[in-house]
Formats: sequence, C-alpha cells, structure tokens
Amino acid sequence: MANAKKSTSSANPFSFDATKMFGDFDPTKLMGEFDPQKFMGDFQKAFSEYKIPGVDGNIILESQKKNVEALAQANKVALEGMQAVFKRQAEILSQAMEEMQSTFKDLATAGEPQDKVAQQTDLVKDAVEKALSNMRELAEMAGKSNTEAFETIHTRFTESLDEVKEQVLKLKK
Repeated sequence: MANAKKSTSSANPFSFDATKMFGDFDPTKLMGEFDPQKFMGDFQKAFSEYKIPGVDGNIILESQKKNVEALAQANKVALEGMQAVFKRQAEILSQAMEEMQSTFKDLATAGEPQDKVAQQTDLVKDAVEKALSNMRELAEMAGKSNTEAFETIHTRFTESLDEVKEQVLKLKK
C-alpha cells in the first residue's frame, strides 16, 4: 500500500488532497470554551448584588441573556462561514493543481515555438480570469457570512435599546 502512494506522488509532484488542509476545521471547537449558560450564571450572581430602585432586575437579566445568545449565534454564523471559505479554498487549490498537471502535459507535446507561445498566452489569460473569478467567489462567501453575523447583532442591539427605552419610560411614571 505504501508503495502505491509513493508511486502516485512521484508521478505527479503536484498531486495532493488540499481538502485535508482545512477539512477538519470545526468552528464548534473554537466556541467550546464559551458557555453562555455559565456566563449568564456569573452575570446574574454579580448583578444580584446591585438593586436599582424602580427597575426590574429580571428584565435586565433576560435582556442580557438575549444579548449573549445573539452574540453566540453571530459567532457561530461567522465561524461556519469561515469554515466554508476554507473548504472552498482547499477545493480551488486542489483543482488548480490538477489543471497545472494537465497544462504541463499539454505544453510538453511537440510543436512550433510560435504555437507554444500562443498556447502559453492563452493559458495565462485563462488562469488569471479563473483566479479572479475564484477570488470574487470567496469574497462573496465571506461577505455573506459577515452580513448574516452583523444582522444578528444589529437586530439584537436595536431590540436591546428598545427594551432600555421601555424601562426608562416606566421609571418616569
């Protein structure tokens, strides 16, 4: 078995599975250290020491719980987006290596020098166009993920301000 792998890699020095570079990336491991329930428990203990006349502490705690949940959701969306971008980058790299091997085979065939220069020019043009297309695709993927994460936080921030306003207006009465 080991010899079969060795002969494959010696036949094509560019052959490898790029998905192995990022394939095991798991965003939940990055979030594993953050426990929203523990955080809220600690926050509740600290907050219970302070009493503000006319303000229901449970409403504030519930609001903060929603803030933490929104932040955790935004982080999850952002990390999943990053994972998708990494995976796609690995796929692009693997595909590029396969195309490079094919290109080298094509260039190794006999032919007139002028034809080879024209062929190389076309190959460079195609490679640059494909690279730009891939860059655009990755940027759009990252942008979509970032927008989703931002919208989660923005929505919760707006709700939180409305909750604060409501509580302040209750104090006025």
